[in-house]
Amino acid sequence: MDIVEEPISEYEQFPLKDETYGIIGACMNVYNELGNGFLEAVYQDALEIEFQLLNIPYQREVPYQVTYKGRKLNRKYIADFIMYDSIVLELKAQEFLVRANHSQVVNYLKASKHRVGLLINFGEKSLVYKRFIK
Repeated sequence: MDIVEEPISEYEQFPLKDETYGIIGACMNVYNELGNGFLEAVYQDALEIEFQLLNIPYQREVPYQVTYKGRKLNRKYIADFIMYDSIVLELKAQEFLVRANHSQVVNYLKASKHRVGLLINFGEKSLVYKRFIK
């Protein structure tokens, strides 16, 4: 019996490609202007301005309810930004990213039910970004 694999569409391999490129470009604009060394909140404020200038739709500090065995927990996850109503954007301003930062984005994707997440770090010598697909 032959197994035939169906080709995976570009969208399935790389969903929301144009949108994520636009977000990363906006982050690069902010990094090129400010460099590294500021607090995360400064980059959030600057990105909000950049998203407005580029007409990129966003929501800032969106809370997501976490459940356990069907019951709501008291704590909520608060994503830095939700872009295009479908992409979780988490910002950091650290010397380097650690595994816990990756886990945070994965957990935001679980809580939000979104499929794509971006982790951006403004704290390194150049802008660092990681893309997550659920």
